[in-house]
Amino acid sequence: MDVEVMRAKEFAVAFTDEELVRRREPLPSCWTSRFERARPVRAVRSYAGQGSVTRDYWSATTGGQLSCESQLERHHAILLDFDPEVTGLAAQPFRLFWPGPRGRRGHVLDFFARLADGGAIVVDVRPDDRIEPTDEEAFAATAKACELAGWRFRRVGGIDPVLFANVKWLAGYRHPRYLLEPAASRLVEVFEAPTGLFAGAEQVGDRLAVLPVLYHLLWQHRLLIDMGSPFRRDTIVWTSAGSA
Repeated sequence: MDVEVMRAKEFAVAFTDEELVRRREPLPSCWTSRFERARPVRAVRSYAGQGSVTRDYWSATTGGQLSCESQLERHHAILLDFDPEVTGLAAQPFRLFWPGPRGRRGHVLDFFARLADGGAIVVDVRPDDRIEPTDEEAFAATAKACELAGWRFRRVGGIDPVLFANVKWLAGYRHPRYLLEPAASRLVEVFEAPTGLFAGAEQVGDRLAVLPVLYHLLWQHRLLIDMGSPFRRDTIVWTSAGSA
């Protein structure tokens, strides 16, 4: 038997599949599982004295709700939803088990994202200043399991405030109802030459009516801006086929 497969068998995965069947399998049996379609392995509940807000997030990628255990998790769900490489996304997709120094250990991952190239990213959300020794063990075990499974692992914390402010604004226009023609096609034509945000919108029609369509195209990455700079009326916009 392959050494990597033997090492992978030290890990087990518990999850609820698309038919709502609870399963627990050795990691090698799950390498091809579509965890981006898995149901949350545990319920997210609010409680008295809770330090962070739990709130569902409607994902444009999946067309469904993601249950987030904290405000920071929800923020990272928005970033994953905005990522054009992410084609599938699930929250609390499975519980990973591994042998630890004090017996069998378990850890629920925050997100599983399927990528356009068929690969996957497993994401854990935890700020740097809230990582305890048990968390370090869990993250190290998760990273190893992901390496064996051929997935990427990412532990994320704080988010650049300017980047997040921009993505959060665009997320308000993520729903397909904002993709209106002929305004959308006309906007793509206008911004073939890099142009200021308001100036380009006004070339298409009434600015207040056109801007929601423009923001949706930015969410879709059909139009682009410098996401590291704050939104302004003169922010330069260009098409994904062009350059600023």
